[in-house]
Parts: sequence; structure tokens; C-alpha cells
Amino acid sequence: MSDPSPCQFRWYELQTTDAAAAKAFYRAVVGWSAQHLGPQPEGYTTFNTAAGGVAGMMTLGEGEGPAQWVGYIAVDDVDAYADRVTAAGGSIRQPPFDVPGMLRFCGVADPQGAPFVVFKGTSPEGPPRGGPGQPGYIGWHELMANDGSKAFDFYSGLFGWTQTGAFGPAGDYLLWSDGRGADAGATTTRPEGARGPAWNFYFQVDGIAAAVERVKAAGGAVAVGPFQVPTGGWILQGIDPQGASFCLLSDKA
Repeated sequence: MSDPSPCQFRWYELQTTDAAAAKAFYRAVVGWSAQHLGPQPEGYTTFNTAAGGVAGMMTLGEGEGPAQWVGYIAVDDVDAYADRVTAAGGSIRQPPFDVPGMLRFCGVADPQGAPFVVFKGTSPEGPPRGGPGQPGYIGWHELMANDGSKAFDFYSGLFGWTQTGAFGPAGDYLLWSDGRGADAGATTTRPEGARGPAWNFYFQVDGIAAAVERVKAAGGAVAVGPFQVPTGGWILQGIDPQGASFCLLSDKA
């Protein structure tokens, strides 16, 4: 059996150059616990809430990089979706591969180069979900693309996401739903000089001001914000000590 939520982001993976340092950083900032899997020091680590794992971490090899967060989208047939990605103008970064007893996955990139993963897991229920504003869970998915409108067309055609609205002076912050009952994220055209094309994932915390202090104390940097968004929440965009971008979201200042 597999995750019953196809065509939605269901896992998030930090690819980093220093797993021990990154584990300490995200435990301090987000409040996750961490579990190391496998006997090797460079083995996989999961980041967990009280209900279970919601994200993971792997160590990049020599010369690999950059450090980054990559999202996993659940599908019902990994190989078929790999073909659909390339047919729609995307590319394969890592061919379909099995992790016995856990999942089959394929690393891909959209036509503008933003990486993501399509996967099919073996768990009957998939990773736990948190409620809106519940600390430790992922509350927003934001694609910073070279062309936000064209990027949305790619994902909409591939996964059936539907546009629900738009923000911004130019109306180019395109909101979309993936069927979970509320807006799940947005695509937009990245400002000149901004990182990307890439996905940003917003980790929910218990208050944005306190989170700013935790980011700084743990050796990270605040790149943008904090500021309040039109929905009333508060966000910041940061850089972890290994150079990976991350975002935080709270319903409290």
C-alpha cells in the first residue's frame, strides 16, 4: 500500500554537507527530534514531530551540492510520472530507484531547473500531517521560478493542481490547491538575483520573533523578514550554517 495523498508534497529532504551540524541547527530552530537510520555515520536521518517523521536528511558526497531542501511528491506510479516529467519538458536527475521496504523514487527537475522528487511509499498512511499553525509541520510550498506562470502550467498539467487566486502588485504570486482542502502553496517569478529556480518550504514554528533569535543563536542567518503576509501569518526566509535556504511560518509575531 502507498500514501493515500497522491500528487501532494508529503516528504522533505535536506541535502547537506554536515549532517551533525545541520541536525543541531534544525532541532534548535524548528523543535524537531532526530533519528539516525543505519550504522554508517553518513546514513539517513529523519526529523520528527511527536507523531512521527516529517522530513529527512542525507549527507552530500565530495563535490556534490549545493546544500538544499528538496520536496517529495507522492504519485501512484513513479516510472510513469518520470516519463510524464520528461514529456512535459522536465529532466531526470536520478533514475527510478527502490529503497527496499520503504519507497520507490525518482529525482527530477522541472523545465526551468527546480529539483523535486516523485515517489511511492510503502506506508499505508504516509507521514503524519499537522494542522494549520501546528509547530514542526510544513505549512506552505513556494516555487521561485524564472517564469512563475509557465512553471504553474507544468505542475498543474502534471499533478492536477488548480489555481485559486493571486497576490502581489502584478498578480504574479499564484496560489494553488492540491486537493487538501486549502491552499497548499504558490508559484511566482523570482526577483532578479534571488536564489532559484527552487522550491521553498515553510516550517511552522510557535512564534516568529522567538524563531529569529533561535536562528541567530544556532549560527544561521535571516535573509528576508520577518514580515506579515496578507493571510495574517508571519514569515522569514533564512540560510542555515551549511548554506541551505529554509523558511519559517507562524501565526504569531
